[in-house]
Amino acid sequence: MTDQSTPDTIVLIHGLWMTAKSFEHWVERYEGRGFTVIAKSWPGMDGDVEALRADTSAFDDIGIEDVVDRYAEIIEALDKPPIIMGHSFGAAFTQILLDRGYGAAGVAIDTGPVKGVLTLPVSTIRSGFPILKSPANRHKAVMQTPEEFHYAFTNTLTEEESLAAYDRYAVPGPGKVLWQGALANFNPHSPAKIHFKNDDRAPLLFIAGGEDHVATAAANKENAKHYKHSKALTAYHEFPGRSHFTVGQEGWEEVADFALDWALAPRALEGDAAVSAA
Repeated sequence: MTDQSTPDTIVLIHGLWMTAKSFEHWVERYEGRGFTVIAKSWPGMDGDVEALRADTSAFDDIGIEDVVDRYAEIIEALDKPPIIMGHSFGAAFTQILLDRGYGAAGVAIDTGPVKGVLTLPVSTIRSGFPILKSPANRHKAVMQTPEEFHYAFTNTLTEEESLAAYDRYAVPGPGKVLWQGALANFNPHSPAKIHFKNDDRAPLLFIAGGEDHVATAAANKENAKHYKHSKALTAYHEFPGRSHFTVGQEGWEEVADFALDWALAPRALEGDAAVSAA
C-alpha cells in the first residue's frame, strides 16, 4: 500500500474487555467529518454485549496473531492506506500493524504492552488480575466484575457512571491476548514484538491518560521513547486526569479530535515529549 494521498478511511481497533461498540461515539463523529470509518470487533466477538457475555466459545482462545491478522486483512482490502487508531491492546496492535507497513498514520491510545516495555506499575498488575490470577485463564475469556471494571477502566467516574459504562460495553476478555502481552519480554518470538528502529513505518502518535490505571502515562511514555532511534515520526501527548475509559468518558470529543487532527497533519509536539522526527 504505497498511495500517500490524504487518507479517507479510519480503522478503529478496540481493546481487551471491550468490543467495537466502545468506539460508537467516535464513529459518528468521524463520519460527520466525511470519513469512512471501519470499527470491527476482534475475531469471534461480533454481536451484542449480552450474547458475548452468555457464550464465549467463539473467542475463548484467540490470540494476538488472530486479532492483528484480521485487521491486516481489512486494511489490505482498502484502496489506499487508512489512519489506524487503537485503544489499549488495540493500540499495541496499531503499533504492530504500522511496523508491518500498514497505514498512513497511527494513533496509539492508552497502549497495551509490547515487547521491550518494562514499566509495570502495581495498578497495571491489579487491573489484569482477573485473567492473570490463573494460568487456566490463558485459554478462556474472563469477565471483570463491576468493581474490577471501575478500578481498571473508570476510576475517575462515579460508581453510578461506571456501572452504566460496564452495562453497555464490558464483555469477557480473551485471556490468551493478555497472557501473550504479559509474557512478551520473556518470549523471543513474541507476537507483540516491534522493530522500534523501523525507519519506513507511518507516523505514530501516543496518547496517554494522566489517571489511567491500566496503561499508565509512564508506560506509554516509555513505549514511545523506544522509537527514539527510528527516523520515522513518533510523538507523545498526555491528557491529564483521564482514565483508561478515555474513549467514552466525558470529554472524549477532545481526545478524538486531537487524534484525528494529528493523524491528518503528523508533527512533533513541542513541550510534549516529541520522540523522533523524520
